[in-house]
Amino acid sequence: MTDLFAAADPPSPPAVAAGRVDAPLAERLRPRSIAEVVGQRHLLAPGQPLAVAFASGKLHSMILWGPPGVGKTTLARLMADAFHADFSALSAVLSGVKDIRDAVARAQAVRAQSGRSTILFVDEVHRFNKAQQDAFLPYVENGTVTFVGATTENPSFEVNGALLSRAAVYVLEPLSADDLHTLLDRALAVAAPGLGVVPAARDALVAYADGDGRRLVNVVEQLAVAAPAAQVTQVEVPFVETAIARSLRRFDKGGEAFYDQISALHKSVRGSDPDAALYWLCRMLDGGADPRYAARRMIRMAVEDIGLADPRALRLALDAAETYERLGSPEGELALAECVLYLAVAAKSNAAYTAFNEARAFIAGDGSRPVPLRLRNAPTKLMKDLGYGDGYRYAHDEAGGYAAGEAYLPDSMPPRRFYVPTDRGLEARIRDKLADLRARDRAAREDEP
Repeated sequence: MTDLFAAADPPSPPAVAAGRVDAPLAERLRPRSIAEVVGQRHLLAPGQPLAVAFASGKLHSMILWGPPGVGKTTLARLMADAFHADFSALSAVLSGVKDIRDAVARAQAVRAQSGRSTILFVDEVHRFNKAQQDAFLPYVENGTVTFVGATTENPSFEVNGALLSRAAVYVLEPLSADDLHTLLDRALAVAAPGLGVVPAARDALVAYADGDGRRLVNVVEQLAVAAPAAQVTQVEVPFVETAIARSLRRFDKGGEAFYDQISALHKSVRGSDPDAALYWLCRMLDGGADPRYAARRMIRMAVEDIGLADPRALRLALDAAETYERLGSPEGELALAECVLYLAVAAKSNAAYTAFNEARAFIAGDGSRPVPLRLRNAPTKLMKDLGYGDGYRYAHDEAGGYAAGEAYLPDSMPPRRFYVPTDRGLEARIRDKLADLRARDRAAREDEP
């Protein structure tokens, strides 16, 4: 798997000649030192963690965590060169425990023959199961291999704690627009030195790459073939659009980016920002998220963050989900957009959500208190003879339809207030009504003999 490949400055002829002319462009552009790597300055600039690690001359196991095309494989290869170590690579997608044992055996043979250490690079390490990850531990601990794992997923969730505790975690970031422009210059100089690209087309290529250096290099390679075939010497936006297939933005339906964007959508709704909420919804849809999942999340937002401050929100969310089911994409997505805008501008209250959680927590730590006799059902004569239902006050027969002073919790339970309505939306009226009813309760109890 190729990763990140550019030099910070235009390449010198020796750098270009370092890769075979018939090799893939990404391979021809692969940096030969950390000074040539584009991006990741928070790790590679002088004094930063990976720069210090390279300068120290001491190998250590690590996990490189970041999105595709930002330099994980490249950094591992550069590390092997810098430390004069043997480089052995595995893909967790294609490898099993036997492959791990074979790689360890090779590392042992290299050490026995030359005294050189081995960097064992495992791409997409999160795809290995627990047993496969555990297979590395003894060899990492005894120094047979220096483990370098690459992952696009949060290692806190995807890498075993035992392995994680033996490796430093370095977070790689998507390439910035400036990084990608630098990489574009480098790629064009090598693949298509006579090809002009107007500024708008350059911006379109950088936007298409979406932080992924590998994607940018691949599209330059396509342009280098397509432009001469079409007798194009100056690339403009329409040619870029026809020369490359539209590709979805970075959005892993099962990965952390998925949950990050869902989180951003939910928090934008909770924060009453309709523009941000609409932006994140459209980002998700553009990235291939299932609109039905977005609809389910909006139903959750309606009950968790709006609740009784605006009960219409739940009905609107349910209607939007049903509308999408009837119309599908893209027509049904408009109903989801309308819903997310409504949720964002609606009055907010998490009082029902909080009350539910507090009631559950109280019950989990409390005993099984009996239902008071007056509140029990009495469908049989025996139950009536035992006093079931005795003393129950039928609220509809009371003044104002309210049995002032009556208690409905278990008799042995002290009064509890789980639900505390806010002063927002409909809940403001609910709060006022509850305050009035409680005042009537107090007055009725004071009048009791």
